[in-house]
Amino acid sequence: MPAFIRITWKVIFDALWHFSEDDGWAMASHVALSTLLAIFPFLIFGTALGSFLGADQFATTAVHFIFDTWPESIAKPISDEVVQVLTIPRGGLLTISVLAAAYFASNGVEALRVSLNRAYRVAESRAWYKTRVVSLAFVLAGVLVLAIVSILLVAVPLAIRYASVYLPWFSTLLTMIDSWSLAGVFVMLTTALVVSHLWLPDGRRKILDVLPGIILTLAAWSVGAYVFASYLSTFANYVSTYAGLASIMIALVFLYIVGVIFIIGAEINAAIMKYKVKRMVIQHIRGLGGEDAKTVKTPEKTVL
Repeated sequence: MPAFIRITWKVIFDALWHFSEDDGWAMASHVALSTLLAIFPFLIFGTALGSFLGADQFATTAVHFIFDTWPESIAKPISDEVVQVLTIPRGGLLTISVLAAAYFASNGVEALRVSLNRAYRVAESRAWYKTRVVSLAFVLAGVLVLAIVSILLVAVPLAIRYASVYLPWFSTLLTMIDSWSLAGVFVMLTTALVVSHLWLPDGRRKILDVLPGIILTLAAWSVGAYVFASYLSTFANYVSTYAGLASIMIALVFLYIVGVIFIIGAEINAAIMKYKVKRMVIQHIRGLGGEDAKTVKTPEKTVL
């Protein structure tokens, strides 16, 4: 058997074995439920902060970037409800309800942190209040990024209008940027995965350590979304089973699939790093054995 195939099999087996042994299925359920519960508070807090910063299109932009990664049959019922919730006027940024929304939104980040700690096989060494601050910082960073994007989405069409008069070549460039919505979603999703794997769990990792799992996550996410959407359109009939709760149940099942893929991606990274460390130790031991052999042979030659 070629060495590459043998190593790949060892990595996959180790990742899946650890995923099963370390309650990966239960952690995926925790991630799915926490993410669904965090979406509405995140968007409520983000809309309030976005309005404060002048990003009036925050809600539209956030719904676009969050739900464009979901199959349409799953995203549309949820996004319609989100839009209805976000059209309710809020009393202001610094209110108890909005601050509570920020806290509940951070619970979704906490679920990701716990699952990543288990996947990377590390114990949390930071105090609980420090991890909560980190989670709130992730929520705030996500809101600020979406707010900036929403402002740009308003500014770019205006820039195109003026550039078409004075700078025709620049207008063409801006038009290309404005039409790359799918690429923008992909870039933001990839960036979020990189940031989550690098800085959310305890310990330190290099970007090359987390790239294999991230690539696997993106590929499996695309395939899983397509397969689940095909399943819904062909076989499943959630409406007859769950009635008015059908859209929520569909979203939960989809998020559960995404949670499994996300955790397995981290498990793959951990298994690769484990194999690298194991190989380095074996090479180091073999190197020490070679040096010992040389030191033993040298006196014999001197005696002769």
